[in-house]
Amino acid sequence: MSRGKLYSKNYSPQFSGHETFPLRYGWLKKAYDRVWQARDEKQNKAIFTDGSAIATFGVGKNMVSSIRYWAQACGIIETVDNTKIQTAKIGDLIFGNEGLDPFMENVATLWLTHWKLCGQPDRTTWYFAFNHFHALNFEREMLVKELLRLASEREWSRVSPATVKKDVECFVRTYAAKPTARSGLHEESLESPLVELNLLKATGKKDGFRFVRGEQSSLGQGVFAFAVAEFWNDFSGANSLSFEALAHEPGSPGRVFNLDENELLRRLSNIEDITQGKITWSETAGLKQISRRKEMTENERYNLVKSDYIAVEMKGVA
Repeated sequence: MSRGKLYSKNYSPQFSGHETFPLRYGWLKKAYDRVWQARDEKQNKAIFTDGSAIATFGVGKNMVSSIRYWAQACGIIETVDNTKIQTAKIGDLIFGNEGLDPFMENVATLWLTHWKLCGQPDRTTWYFAFNHFHALNFEREMLVKELLRLASEREWSRVSPATVKKDVECFVRTYAAKPTARSGLHEESLESPLVELNLLKATGKKDGFRFVRGEQSSLGQGVFAFAVAEFWNDFSGANSLSFEALAHEPGSPGRVFNLDENELLRRLSNIEDITQGKITWSETAGLKQISRRKEMTENERYNLVKSDYIAVEMKGVA
């Protein structure tokens, strides 16, 4: 599929930054809390690199860099004018003083994190794997070869096989449980919280993995509608958007969430309820599309996310 942002003339690939460490439990909150503490400092960019960072985060220098990388990649913190780091909208929503899920106990946080990681091409391997890679079953080397083929085709400079291989390894560890042998039993080690989404599974064969497509029952309608609205704003300024685009375009909810067409259709047919009529679904004369009167505001989009947390709270009370 030779379309989308990876194929734009000015695209700059990224295959590093995480220091080979996948996202780990607790890292996003640690990063958020530290940046929040330093919010009044004019030039606070050094909080991840100065001498106190290792003691503050309780990990080695490379892991501190990884924590910063993941916090930025997931939209929890952001750099302003290349001198100051501040908390971002999602960070405040999830980890702030009255945050929705400071300990990442709600699966909605994981789906939102996944969307931020893979809905935009800032992390080449992550974006390519969910939006352009055609194989459902693969081995790491296969994904490495496809990325190197793309790099050669697009004439990206300074892309080394060793770097791409490490990036693919980190990608797999972010989404797939690592088999371990303990007390004679076969168990799985959950390195990354995103493993809980079950989007990528080890097949049991040597170095074999499988993307899991389907209904994604743990994905709430709020985060789904949020993703629809964000993709729409990014993809087109028109007030209607086709089912085909939502299902198959790079960066679309259908691609990023690994939804099959039947499940995507079901979710879109119910989107009017969750958006309170701001987005509507129609299927007339074989034309399947969603429509809107105008773009949803940022606050309206984030209220969609909040609805998933409210639904879980109400279920707990019941």
